Amino acid sequence: MMRIAVVLVALLAAGCALIPTYGLEPGKSTRADVTARMGAPAMTIGRPDGAQQLYFTHWPWGRLTYVATIGSDGVLRDLDQRLTYPNIHKVQPEMTRDEVRTLLGPPYEVSRLPRQKRDVWDYRWRFAREGRVLFVQFSDDGIVREVIERHDDDWDPESDPFQ
Repeated sequence: MMRIAVVLVALLAAGCALIPTYGLEPGKSTRADVTARMGAPAMTIGRPDGAQQLYFTHWPWGRLTYVATIGSDGVLRDLDQRLTYPNIHKVQPEMTRDEVRTLLGPPYEVSRLPRQKRDVWDYRWRFAREGRVLFVQFSDDGIVREVIERHDDDWDPESDPFQ
């Protein structure tokens, strides 16, 4: 029993060590600190006030997208994880492609439904310990037409009762 406890503590400690945001402090850390710790951003969006939002993806295993908001002075203002239950459920029909991209970051995968003339953005995320996937369908005018969110059987095949 003691060995199990030691192994669990070690695994938890290792998991915490893999979180790339450790040591970054809003109001203190600079853009250089952020990119040194998290690597090159997958996407950057400039804001009208001169701030920038840097998007860092941790796919396929982490299923995380962190957004670091860097003020016009080059200092970290905020750091948050975007692939969360509340954010996933904000995606609704009639949103624009830019609104979804700003909210969730770049998609994991993009595919095309030629007969429907739609692009599908795929976001792999995690809710508690369950793998989830969000499919967002855009018409050619860049408007969300359909949103499908479900269990990700590819990530968690042993939980599929039909397998």
